[in-house]
Amino acid sequence: MEVDIGTQHRGTETRQRLLDGALTVFARSGPSGFTMTAVTTESGVSVGSLYHHFGSFDGLSAALYSRCMSDLLDSLIAELVRCRTARTGVKAMAAAYLRWVGRHRAQAHFIHASAYSGFLPAHAEELAVEKTPRMQAMSDWMTPHVEAGRVVALSPALIEMLVIGPVAETSRRWLSAAPGIDLDEAAKVLPERIWQSVRGEHG
Repeated sequence: MEVDIGTQHRGTETRQRLLDGALTVFARSGPSGFTMTAVTTESGVSVGSLYHHFGSFDGLSAALYSRCMSDLLDSLIAELVRCRTARTGVKAMAAAYLRWVGRHRAQAHFIHASAYSGFLPAHAEELAVEKTPRMQAMSDWMTPHVEAGRVVALSPALIEMLVIGPVAETSRRWLSAAPGIDLDEAAKVLPERIWQSVRGEHG
């Protein structure tokens, strides 16, 4: 069966217009204004086309979440692979997270605002396709340091909570305009504190 390259390209372009439009709407109007009507109006794409490409508005939301999360994780991995020591790697991940949030506020806000959304569990399998290999790449980098005692011997999930948890919570509060939260200050203070929390006997 021959594939119509032109049709395929138009389909990809339409998906991107919907995703870009969705992010624009969310950045401008927040969760309360994030509606199907607003997104289709912004993107200039019909409701029928949205359903064709994503199955539902929740499907579009899940795809946008996946795109934002993949971009965040890719930025962490890019910093991590440059590092040779456990200390520099852990600190680089923490700093990269905060830096990405500061530079990509709309995407970061969408990720954090979606934490308890119904579309995440409903589309868990699809989301895992993109997220799991990225999380595995970070775990693979960390494993030799754990085995050598440079990083504390805990489960990958607990190490993730210790490394990502503090910067994720700082970001969530900054995005919600909580008083007293400054990303630049956090970037100076948190990476070393986070490293100390996971430092092993030989770290």
